[in-house]
Amino acid sequence: MKILVAGESWVKHIIHIKGFDTFTNSEYAEGIEWFRSAMEEAGIEMDFIPNHDAPEKFPTTLEELNRYHVVILSDIGSNTLLLSNSTFSKSELAVNRLNLIKEYVSLGGGFAMVGGYMSFQGIDAKAKYKDTAIEEILPVTMHPFDDRFEAPEGLHIHIVSPEHPILEGIHGAWPHFLGYNRIQAKDSGTVLAEHNGNAFLAVGEFGKGRTLAFASDFAPHWGPKEFVEWQHYNRLWTNSVKWLAAKES
Repeated sequence: MKILVAGESWVKHIIHIKGFDTFTNSEYAEGIEWFRSAMEEAGIEMDFIPNHDAPEKFPTTLEELNRYHVVILSDIGSNTLLLSNSTFSKSELAVNRLNLIKEYVSLGGGFAMVGGYMSFQGIDAKAKYKDTAIEEILPVTMHPFDDRFEAPEGLHIHIVSPEHPILEGIHGAWPHFLGYNRIQAKDSGTVLAEHNGNAFLAVGEFGKGRTLAFASDFAPHWGPKEFVEWQHYNRLWTNSVKWLAAKES
């Protein structure tokens, strides 16, 4: 099995002010290490495209996407996939990669969106997946505004469908989270976990494929140490990927 994960990276550009003088420095970081470790433990091959590479390196053809059993977007805004350098800088026509993902799923591919400041609608609604092909294929609907729910005091989710294969072997209370994107389950979706009436983990089908929405981070900051080091973290994501990859023959 082979999967593709895109996003889950960032660059900080920091201004230091020391009296009269200032200077800047930049820092690059990724949040993929815990998920990557889970896939390695399960023997699942994974390609990772960080945010800064995605405009040019994310697949632009169905043939390229079909090399993967599952595609996951995590903390990567829609503009990063829609605005390649050729389109943004040179005004050239290019494939709509959100529509391409929809076609990939309809033909049997697995797809997941993992929450974050640049997932679903995101901070200041800048992720902008509302009313796109991605919202169409997911088992949830999105709000047209900044959809973050911040909980610095910690929040605990409620498991709704413990019998689902994704939750197989996962017992006991889940660790706390520090926030999530507020999303609502469609009638056609199945909610596995929720918080205050918001879908937290939901699954569904689109065409011949399967889709999953996880409203929080699978890495910091919304996913705290207690979650990424949780004894069932690897099982949760391995179960999720294997369920998504169960394509219709």
